[in-house]
Amino acid sequence: MTVDVFAEQRFGGNALAVFTDAAEIPENVLQPLASELNLSETTFVLPPDDPAHAARVRIFCRTSEFDFAGHPMVGTAYVLADRARDGRLTFEVRAGVVEVELRHDAEGRVRGAAITAPLALEVGANHSVDSIAACLELSAGDVVTERHEPVEASMGNAFVIVEVRAEALTRAAPNSPAFRSAHAARPGLTRVAVLAYARDGDEVRCRMFTPLSGTPEDSATGSANLALAGLLLHLSGGDRLAFTSLQGVEMGRPSRLELEAWSTQDGIRASVAGSCIPVLRGEAAFA
Repeated sequence: MTVDVFAEQRFGGNALAVFTDAAEIPENVLQPLASELNLSETTFVLPPDDPAHAARVRIFCRTSEFDFAGHPMVGTAYVLADRARDGRLTFEVRAGVVEVELRHDAEGRVRGAAITAPLALEVGANHSVDSIAACLELSAGDVVTERHEPVEASMGNAFVIVEVRAEALTRAAPNSPAFRSAHAARPGLTRVAVLAYARDGDEVRCRMFTPLSGTPEDSATGSANLALAGLLLHLSGGDRLAFTSLQGVEMGRPSRLELEAWSTQDGIRASVAGSCIPVLRGEAAFA
C-alpha cells in the first residue's frame, strides 16, 4: 500500500510504500524492491520478536537500510491501524522500539499518527559553515550562526542541522560534489544528510537534502525534524517545546509536521505527528 505521509491533501507530503506481509519476501529482494519503487523510503512489515509489539519493521531508502526514520513509522502505523490496542502500537526497528499513538478525525476515523523517537537526542560535531553552505549552493553569509553552527544531531538517524535566512532557504539546492567533499572530510559518517531550516515564531520551514543516498531533496523528513526539535530544546535550556514544521513546499508537495520535545532524566525525547492519505494498493510477484 502507498500513502502520502504528513499530507493535508493527496499528492502532498512524502509518499511511502508499505509491504504489510513481508515474511515471504526473499532477503536479497528487499533493497532492489525499494530501489525499484524509487520512493524516499519503503517499509517491510514482519512478525515482531516480542509478541507484545505490533510488528518488526525494516526501513529501506533507495540505496540502503535505515535504523530509524520518521515518515515510514507514521505511514506504517496508519496502514496497520487495525493492529492497535487502545489506539497505540509499538514497532521494533533496528534503532530500538518506537511508540505510536494513532490520531483520529472528528468522526473517529484514523487520520494519522504520532510517534516518539526510539532514542534520546545525541548532539555531535560541528561542521564548517563554508562546507555546508556549499552543499546547499549558498554563501556563508546565508547561514545563521547566532544559535548554533551547522551541527550533527540524531534521535535515531543523524543529520547535519543548519539554520539559514528565510530567503536563502528558498534558493537552496543540493550540490553533489560539495556533499562528496563534506563526506570525505568526515570518514566516520555513514552519509551526509543536511536539514536546513528557517524560523518564524512558532513555525519552522525546512528542507532536507541527501543526494548521495539517492534523494536529492525529501518532501517530509520526520527523523530530521525530530532531531531539530531535540536540538532546539537543548539550546533553549527549557523543559518542553512544541512547534509546526513545514517542508516540501518548494517541491510542490507541502508537508505539515507537528513536533514536541521534552526533557527527561535520560535526556531529551521528541515526537512527531501528522496526517496520512492512502493512494495505491496492490501486490508484488516474486515468481
